[in-house]
Amino acid sequence: MPNHAPSSGPADPLDLHGVIPPTITAFHDDETVNEAATAAHAEFVVEHGAHAVFPLGTNGEFPLLSATERERVVEVVVDAVGDEVPVIAGVGAPGTRETVRHAERAVAAGADGLVVVTPFYFPLAAEAAVDHYQRVADAVDRPVYVYHIPPLTGNHLSTDAMADIADIDGVAGLKDTSGDVPWLGQVLADNPDLTVLAGHNALLYAGLELGCSGVVSSVSNAFPGLVVDLYEAFDDGDAARAQALQETVRDVVNAFDRGPYMAGVKTALAERDVGFDPGPLRDPLRTMDDGETAAFLEDLASIGLL
Repeated sequence: MPNHAPSSGPADPLDLHGVIPPTITAFHDDETVNEAATAAHAEFVVEHGAHAVFPLGTNGEFPLLSATERERVVEVVVDAVGDEVPVIAGVGAPGTRETVRHAERAVAAGADGLVVVTPFYFPLAAEAAVDHYQRVADAVDRPVYVYHIPPLTGNHLSTDAMADIADIDGVAGLKDTSGDVPWLGQVLADNPDLTVLAGHNALLYAGLELGCSGVVSSVSNAFPGLVVDLYEAFDDGDAARAQALQETVRDVVNAFDRGPYMAGVKTALAERDVGFDPGPLRDPLRTMDDGETAAFLEDLASIGLL
């Protein structure tokens, strides 16, 4: 149970709190899924203090995987760490029917909860968003967590729509990566029964201060101990240390931003002695070139992380 940090919402049967890395999908050089390394990464973050794991989020490259590959990723992660921490699996898709099918497959694969990204590509009316989450929640017997990331989906939920979604039986929480602090604060105030997770690396400390019970951070994929230390400092009531660690997280994100989108996590893991090879990103995403990698590693060394 948390001490100073906020608790999860009473509607959340999984009691999600703390640090929840959005784990990677590892690939072989030919871009086929490396199941052993995918499982090993989940084990790596749990060994370093993660309180739950979230496969098939953005860092899991979920839009680039087939339905069969997604199901296998959930299976291998559940087999690896499911006896230790909750596994909440991403099941998002542009369409509701496809999302429901992904949700059913994830349940069959052993997921404890389901993370449902706001439908993307087509503009989404508020009532359509509510209906989408209603249909997913009705289809499966697992808690559903809304994944709000409008910079990538193109769809921003209003606070009224989020309140209507929160009222759906089976909806247990929200992972917010909007970067919109007033929106996040209003959602927390309006929906006290909801577990809310801060998903923006720059706002981990701020999210906890606002009332989020946990954080979902790409930085925790490569440096889980750093983000766990931040959460534990906050939970201990040591605001100064938690804020200082938030600044270090910011520095890591700035280093990540030197290279192509999402390349930082796998590059950092490849350079650390983690015992597995994360492999490349799947096309059309690309890894860092030699110059970008050298500059990136110099940045991490200056932070004291390599």
